[in-house]
Amino acid sequence: MSHTAPYRSLRFLACLVLAAACAQAAAAGTVSVAVAANFTAPMQKIAAAFEADTGHQATLSFGASGKFYAQITHGAPFQVLLSADEATPARLEREGKAVADTRFTYATGALVLWSAQPGLVDDQGAVLRSGGFRHIALANPKVAPYGAAAVQVMEKMGLATTLQPRWVLGENIAQTFQFVASGNAQLGFVALSQVMVDGRMAQGSGWRVPASLHAPIRQDAALLLPGRGNAAAIALLQYLRGDKARSIMRAHGYAD
Repeated sequence: MSHTAPYRSLRFLACLVLAAACAQAAAAGTVSVAVAANFTAPMQKIAAAFEADTGHQATLSFGASGKFYAQITHGAPFQVLLSADEATPARLEREGKAVADTRFTYATGALVLWSAQPGLVDDQGAVLRSGGFRHIALANPKVAPYGAAAVQVMEKMGLATTLQPRWVLGENIAQTFQFVASGNAQLGFVALSQVMVDGRMAQGSGWRVPASLHAPIRQDAALLLPGRGNAAAIALLQYLRGDKARSIMRAHGYAD
């Protein structure tokens, strides 16, 4: 399903909301959510607002989308997946592990070249050409969408071959951020959401990479089979489309 087809899924979710409400008499419930690591900070805030506004509780697990895929296919009872990419929810739907017509893009991620050291990264990314660093961290581009985007940026700048010997690959974007935050890598490509708080970069120095330098990082959500008929699961997917959730996402650097 293309990200341009939200209306079909919205109508389908609305039908599921009515059905689940009848089945559960609109009682407050709990939903188990697998959340991509890059979405940790905003999802914690969204979950708190979701509980305050609806009475439903969201139990959150954070990690790599690829690992969640493996867990879900082996029977992990997650009810909602908030993936770091489009491909994983689509694959789960094809394989009968996600409810058809519930996928939609809940967030579009942004990439930032970041250093914990103030002043190291300029606002144009020229530091990549200057070579004033030993290591640059990025998520494994074979499995992580933010890592793939980082490679695309370096390729468009004509620097991929030059910089590759300095790459330090994280298993996922969370580990990549730790490499840079700890100083093991002087700088790295991370998710803007990991360094942005209330609309500004909280610490260090960074270059927000123009979206034109890489493919869109669309992050899709899906209702998983264990969540079918769960009013809390269906309500959460609806809530992610609402103004309050969107506002929280924007404050952490995600695009609408």
